[in-house]
Amino acid sequence: MNKVQFLRLAGILAVFLLAGCASQVEDQTTARRFAWIVSPEVHPDNRVTFRYRAPNAGEVLVDAQFESEPVAMTLDTSGVWSVTLGPVKPDVYPYSFLVDGIRVMDPGNPHYFPNERFKGSLVDVRGEAPRVHSLKEVPHGVVNYEYYPSKTLGTTARVLVYTPPGYEESAEKHYPVFYLISGTTDTEETCFKVGRANLIADNLIAAGKAVPMIIVMPYGNPAALLPAGTQPANQGELFDRDLLNDLMPYIEANYRTLNDRNHRAIGGFSRGGGQTLRIGLGNLDRFSWICCYSAYLGREEFARDFKYVYEDPGKTNEMLDLLWISVGNDDFLYQRTIDFIDILKGYGIDHKTLVSTGGHTWMNVKLYLAETVKCLFQD
Repeated sequence: MNKVQFLRLAGILAVFLLAGCASQVEDQTTARRFAWIVSPEVHPDNRVTFRYRAPNAGEVLVDAQFESEPVAMTLDTSGVWSVTLGPVKPDVYPYSFLVDGIRVMDPGNPHYFPNERFKGSLVDVRGEAPRVHSLKEVPHGVVNYEYYPSKTLGTTARVLVYTPPGYEESAEKHYPVFYLISGTTDTEETCFKVGRANLIADNLIAAGKAVPMIIVMPYGNPAALLPAGTQPANQGELFDRDLLNDLMPYIEANYRTLNDRNHRAIGGFSRGGGQTLRIGLGNLDRFSWICCYSAYLGREEFARDFKYVYEDPGKTNEMLDLLWISVGNDDFLYQRTIDFIDILKGYGIDHKTLVSTGGHTWMNVKLYLAETVKCLFQD
C-alpha cells in the first residue's frame, strides 16, 4: 500500500469513527431526553404524578376518573408538563391527557383502556391492603383469545374465555358458565383488562368464596363486525341471536361446560346490562342466574315483551336462582334503574339489589362483579 492509499483509508476510517461517535452522542442525548419521564408515578402515600412531554403545547391537562374535572398541568424548562394528585383511593382508574384540546393516551404507559371510541390509559393505585381485583399469590386461571364462526354475522368473531385454576389438570370435570358482557363502546377485552374479571374470580375461588366457573366475555357490538355501510334493522336482536345460536354452541362444543339452565349465568354492564336482561329474562329455559350492572328495562318495554315473566311471578321466582340489579347513586342511569327495581317489586318478582356510591364506572363494575361471582352457582 502506497502513501496515498494509506491516507485515503485513514480518512475513510476517521469518517466512520466520527459518524459512530456522533450517532452514539445522539442516542445518548435521546435517551437522556426521554428515559427519565416516568408516567404515571404512584407514590407510597397514594399520590399520583402524571407527566407528558410537549414543549410546544400551550396547555396540557390530565383527565383522570378519580377527579371531577380535568386538572391543569405545569410546564418545566425541559418541556415536560406534570402534576401530582391525591392521595387517591386504591383502585384501577382510566385517564388521558388533553393537549391543546386533543385527547391522547399516556405514551409512557403500556396499560390502556380497550374501547371503540377512545383509548385512555390505566393507573393502578394499589394501596397497602390488596383489593379483590389485585394480583395475589393464588392459583390462577387462563384467559384464552378465541375465534368462533358466526352464521348470524356471516363472519368470524372474537371472544375471551377464562378457565379457572385446575381446568387443564381435571380433564373429566365440567364447569358452570358465566357470560359476561361489557358496555357501550367497550370491546371484548374490557371485562378482562379493566374489569379484571379473571383476577376477581381467581381470588374468590382461592378464598373458597366462589365456585370455579368458566367466564365468557363477548363483544357486545356485533354490528361493528359487519361490512362497512351495513345497518342492521335491530342490533339488539343481532347480538341476542349471535350469543344464543353461535357463541353458546361454540363454547359448549369446545369447553367442558355444564349445559343446563342452573349452570348458566349471564351478566353485563350498561348496554351489556340491558342485553343481559333481555337475553336472560327472554330465555329462562337457558339461564337461571341474571346479573345486571347499571342498566334497566323501561316500563313500556317490560310490559310489552316480558308478559310471561310478570303474569305468573310465582313461576318466574321458581325459575330464577338470582336476579341481581346494581347501580351507583351518582350513575346517570340511577333513577331509571331504581324505577325498574320498583317495577319488579310491583309485580312481586324476587331480586337482589346493591346501590353503591359512585357513578357509571368500571370501579363500580368490579365491586358488582365480585359480589355476584360470590353468589353464582351456589346451593
